[in-house]
Amino acid sequence: MLTRPGRLGSTRARLAIRAGGLLVCLAVAACTSGPGAPDERPYQQQVLAFRADKDQFFRTGKDSPIPPEQRAAFPGLAYYEVDPAARVPTYLTQERSAPAVIIELQTSGDELRKMRKVGTLGFTFAGGTYKLTAFADAEAGNVDRLFVPFGDLTNVSETYRGGRYLELDRTPTGLYDLDFNRAYHPFCVYNVTYICPVPPAENRLSVAIHAGERLAK
Repeated sequence: MLTRPGRLGSTRARLAIRAGGLLVCLAVAACTSGPGAPDERPYQQQVLAFRADKDQFFRTGKDSPIPPEQRAAFPGLAYYEVDPAARVPTYLTQERSAPAVIIELQTSGDELRKMRKVGTLGFTFAGGTYKLTAFADAEAGNVDRLFVPFGDLTNVSETYRGGRYLELDRTPTGLYDLDFNRAYHPFCVYNVTYICPVPPAENRLSVAIHAGERLAK
């Protein structure tokens, strides 16, 4: 969900640079036309492998946000410890309005980003009940992934002030794994030439999510 200035809405911006959520098919998994084999590794190993592959992408990937002259010295992304309690089940209550509800999100630049409201994800975390609005690109023909930008009480002090993102593969059942251990910072955190959507007020959580990417200490 990121673009460079002046390229908001371009094909490459929508498909190749999608926010650092690794939709560029980096080494996390091969690019295939269908779901791969289930990962039988323990959950913590899956998350750590995902993080290691992302670090490798940041160092060597052609779409890495790290400036080329800095990649060799890139130390790796900073993360919270993997917390199984930060992986929570959720259900998507779909937005069924016709026509589709289009919302303009603020960005880190001057542009606005048009997003389609897909629905609301309800979940419980740390003893509280919360909701997050899920979006898709307004120009996307098929909504096969959900974009969930969010803010929480770690912003500014421990994580990027503008919030973090989650992306979820669309499911036919409406049931999802909301895994905050995979929450990530937008590319504009690592390179100011990128523009990133800012989570709307409705997605600002009144709880600290100590999981996923964080700022370096």
